[in-house]
Amino acid sequence: MKIQALIPLAAMSAVAGLALGAGSAAAQSQGVTKDEIRIGTIQDLSGPLAGFGKQARNGMQLRVDELNEQGDVNGRKLKLFVEDSGYDPKKAVLAAQKLVNQDKIFIMAGHIGTAQNMAAMPVQFEKNVVNFFPITAAREMYEPHHRLKYSFAATYYDQIRLALPKMIKDKGAKKVCTIYQDDEFGLEVQRGAEAGLKAAGMELAEKTSYKRGATDFSSQVAKMKAANCDLVVLGTIIRETIGTVGEARKTGFNPTFLGSSAAYTDLIHKLGGKAMDGVYATHTAQNPYLDEASQPIRFWANKYKTKFNEDPTVFSVYGYMIIDDFIKAAQKAGPTLTTDSFVRAMDSMTFEADMFGAPKMTFTATKRLGNDQSRLSQIVDGKWKVVSDYVTP
Repeated sequence: MKIQALIPLAAMSAVAGLALGAGSAAAQSQGVTKDEIRIGTIQDLSGPLAGFGKQARNGMQLRVDELNEQGDVNGRKLKLFVEDSGYDPKKAVLAAQKLVNQDKIFIMAGHIGTAQNMAAMPVQFEKNVVNFFPITAAREMYEPHHRLKYSFAATYYDQIRLALPKMIKDKGAKKVCTIYQDDEFGLEVQRGAEAGLKAAGMELAEKTSYKRGATDFSSQVAKMKAANCDLVVLGTIIRETIGTVGEARKTGFNPTFLGSSAAYTDLIHKLGGKAMDGVYATHTAQNPYLDEASQPIRFWANKYKTKFNEDPTVFSVYGYMIIDDFIKAAQKAGPTLTTDSFVRAMDSMTFEADMFGAPKMTFTATKRLGNDQSRLSQIVDGKWKVVSDYVTP
């Protein structure tokens, strides 16, 4: 009688074990079916970075559509799910919850914003969803180390830390000031400026900050002007860059302005006009102008304009590159696509330099920042012009 009781019990244990294993596998491969991979992204489509967010989304959609029209990833098509954060960390959390729990995405790709990513990542990580190539150059996108974090851009900290000493030397600057957004993004630029000044044997003459979403920068500009700053590091994005530089020009305050890759966008010269000429910014990929000398970039830019009826920008490029790199890694991960197989593939990935000028990226199990190099461009006659080679830390 005891033996008979043990047999069904053993069978039940086996079934339970199989069910547990299946549940574990399902958890790892959420968002992957026989013929589809679900990609989620959170963009600012209604807030202060809506220009960036819409461009990044379009770039991502262009590459998704190309893949779906021309082929597949080991038999699977891609489906892009887009949510709007309004550049608000609280909304980013809600967006992440919807994408992860309701839309059942496999991966979060190209989420824009530092504070927004930091708020959303715990929601993703709880469900084993990778944070893939967020559109922010903050160190927190790969530090502290986490198996689900992958970052593609040289950090704001390193960009400014390396560019500033050279700029001080080239311009003969004597007094350096900073204006920065009072959040994780702005603080990274500020820390980079402090490190760069230390390397140059100097100290900040003045620093001033503003709250995210601010539109008036007159008091900050007055403060820097009073300090006689001849070089200003901008921890600013779109309208803050335009507002700060525009206000300075209006008051006859004309220092050298140096921004990070967050200020490297055609929107600066398109919206800010002639007053933006002379502004410098660090960057990795180039802005794709329709009359670009490079034929491949020109072809791509015109293809983008035909599809979306607007000129592409560097953020369109980021979106496109992020999906393109995801495709390469997912192909390498093989037909059985799970979080684990994707992580294994990424941890031995090399992405070669591309037509947009972005340098080669490499990843390992312990190296989750693909590239630490950046270079300088300057707005000359209403266009960004590359003025330096890549600088390695």
